[in-house]
Amino acid sequence: MSKKIILTGGGTAGHVTPNIALIPHLKEAGYEIVYIGSYDGIEKRLISDFPDIPYYGIATGKFRRYLDVKNLTDPFRVVKGFAEAKKILKKEKPDILFSKGGFVSVPVVRAAASLHIPCIIHESDMTPGLANKLCISSAKKVCCNFPETLKMLPEKKAVLTGSPIREELSGGNKIAAFELCNFTASKPVIMVVGGSLGAASVNQIVRKALDKLLEDFQVIHICGKDKVDEQLLNVNGYKQFEYLKTELKDVFAMADVIISRAGANAICELLALKKPNLLVPLPASSSRGDQLLNAASFESQGFSMVVQEESLTPDLLVEKVQELYFTRQIYIDAMNASMQMSSIDSIMKLIETEARS
Repeated sequence: MSKKIILTGGGTAGHVTPNIALIPHLKEAGYEIVYIGSYDGIEKRLISDFPDIPYYGIATGKFRRYLDVKNLTDPFRVVKGFAEAKKILKKEKPDILFSKGGFVSVPVVRAAASLHIPCIIHESDMTPGLANKLCISSAKKVCCNFPETLKMLPEKKAVLTGSPIREELSGGNKIAAFELCNFTASKPVIMVVGGSLGAASVNQIVRKALDKLLEDFQVIHICGKDKVDEQLLNVNGYKQFEYLKTELKDVFAMADVIISRAGANAICELLALKKPNLLVPLPASSSRGDQLLNAASFESQGFSMVVQEESLTPDLLVEKVQELYFTRQIYIDAMNASMQMSSIDSIMKLIETEARS
């Protein structure tokens, strides 16, 4: 008997990569997969790597807690997206919907609920984001990463699963990464990653500290779309990329320590790969504070070193990276003792149960 699932989620890579991690397991379980995202979001680009998965784009609008002229027009985009999603769902007739969040997911989840299609949503951060808050009432189950999150969700819906991690990330070839970057194996490597959209402030500090960092390290910098510094293209030992897809696993294998934002999916990947890391969470002034909570949790468990963006200077960055490198085994041991289990089996069981119902 054929089964069909619709995946949705987008806006950042963190709202797409957990869906991608599920794809091979869904195919193995016999599911036909369809993806609904925004017209031109990063999710469209990432899912294009799977030509056998039909992709539908819908209108989407952002839900803001602050004043913005787009607040006047985005509600109409959401209404349009709801109508488009409902039309797609009626055409595809899925057995179940799985949503990783992001604002594009809201009209899709609400449309599915209106058609009595069971929905499972996944919340990565410690506190649910606004988009998922708007979807919780329409969901059959809500998956989460942190034990602290359970008390913030309806008891009968909440399930602690962890985040799906792409299995291929653990199969990287460091030799391929050395060749990609023209690096030497005799000098340790720092990997800097600010999320799929980049982190302008972290990029700036890293580049100001670059001369000192390059005395002891090589640096691979995944800096985000349109954030490559053309003046630094020929600096020996420093390699920049806007974003990496297939080569990402190789770069992870090569990296000795990692500087990262504290998005939940990103840090769960660092934990799964047992990579010593320095987290620079997005400050509360630029976010709802979820990365601060994520980073604090990982720091308290001994998985990460944390520096707040407001106090970060080039000299402090160099000092902390050197400290992290020389004490890296402490962090590796803590992550090895975490007993983190793959969430994929748990989520697949939920999908199968709700699809049958």
